[in-house]
Amino acid sequence: MNLHYSYLILVAFIVSVFSGCAAESKPEKVSEEVMKQVYEEIKTPHKYGLVLTPQDSSKKLDCPTIFHKDGQWYMTYIIFDGRGYKTWLAESDDLLNWETKGQLMSFSDTTDWDLNQKAGYLSLVNYEWGGSYELQQYDDKYWMSYFGGNTRGYEAGLLQLGMAYTEKNPTTAHEWQRLEEPILSPNDENVSWWDNSTMYKSSVIRDRQQLTGYPFVMFYNARGDSLNPGRGAERIGMAVSDDMRNWQRYGEDPVLNHHDGITGDAYIQKIDDLYVMFYFGAFYGGRNDAWNSFAASYDLKNWTDWTGPNLIEPSEPFDTRFAHKSCVIKHDGVVYHFYCAVNKDDDRGIAVATSEDLGSSELTFN
Repeated sequence: MNLHYSYLILVAFIVSVFSGCAAESKPEKVSEEVMKQVYEEIKTPHKYGLVLTPQDSSKKLDCPTIFHKDGQWYMTYIIFDGRGYKTWLAESDDLLNWETKGQLMSFSDTTDWDLNQKAGYLSLVNYEWGGSYELQQYDDKYWMSYFGGNTRGYEAGLLQLGMAYTEKNPTTAHEWQRLEEPILSPNDENVSWWDNSTMYKSSVIRDRQQLTGYPFVMFYNARGDSLNPGRGAERIGMAVSDDMRNWQRYGEDPVLNHHDGITGDAYIQKIDDLYVMFYFGAFYGGRNDAWNSFAASYDLKNWTDWTGPNLIEPSEPFDTRFAHKSCVIKHDGVVYHFYCAVNKDDDRGIAVATSEDLGSSELTFN
C-alpha cells in the first residue's frame, strides 16, 4: 500500500468520524416528545405539605436548596425577618422531617455593601438526576452565591450578587466567609439591558464539559429595562467563571424571558444528556399568582420552554397565593419538589410535593 493511498484512507476515516459526530450532535430545540417525557419523569402531583415554617408570623421562609452528606440531608434556605434576608441551615434523615441547625450568613454591624441582605444559594451541588446530591468543593472550599444589599426591607434597594465560601464542615451552622466585593452588579460597566436594575437568586453549577467554554456556570434572575432601569420584567440569564471568584456575563440577552412579570429562580438538574431548568413564573399570562414550571436544553445556552401543565401551582390553604421557587431531586425512585408556599395571609414556609403519595404533613402556619 503506497503512502498516497494510506493518506486517502486516513482522511476518509477522519471525515467519517466527524460526520458521525455531526449526525449525533443535539439540536438547539428540544422536541415536544422529549419535553413530554421529561414532564412525566419530574411531575409531582401529591402535595405532602409544609416541612418548615417560621417560628412567628413576622418571619418568612424562602428558597430551599438540598444537599446530602454522610447519610443525612441538609437544606439551606433564607429567612426575611423585617430587616432583611439571612441564610439558614436545616437537617433531615428522610427529606420530610426537618430540624433547624442555625445561621450561615447573618446581618453585619459594618457599612458593608451587603450588611442588611444575605440571601444564599449553595453552589456546586451534584446535579445528576437521582444522583448523590453531594456538595462539591473547588479550591478546597465549599461555595455559596447570594444576593446582598445594604438597604433594610423586603428585597429593598440595590441588590447585587456576591460569593461566600467555607473550609469548614458545611453541615454545621457557622458564618461563611464572603468576598469583599460583589461579583455581578447592575452598576457594572458592561451591564445588560435586562439586568440593569436589581438582581435576585443565583444558581451555580460545575460544567466539566465546558459547553460555554468555562467550568462554572451561573444562572441568575434580574430586573431591567432598556429605557427605564428602575422598572421592567424579571428574566433569567447566565454568567461564567474560571475560578468562582471572577464572573462575567454570558451573552447580552437572557436565556429565558416571558417579557412580563417574573421568570426566576433557576435550579438545574441533568437527566441523561438533557439539562432541566426548574423555574417559577409569576404575574404574566393574565395571572396574579406564582407557579413552578421548567425548560430544557442540550447545551446550557439554548432553552426550550415547557408549555404544558405547571409542575406546581396554588391549590391548598398553605399555598393559596404562591407555590413557587423550586428545588427538585429524585431519591430512591421518588421525586421531591421543594418549594416556597405562601398563603392568603402572606405567611411563607417551605413545602414539598412528591411523585408518590407519602401521606400528608401535620405542620401548619402558626
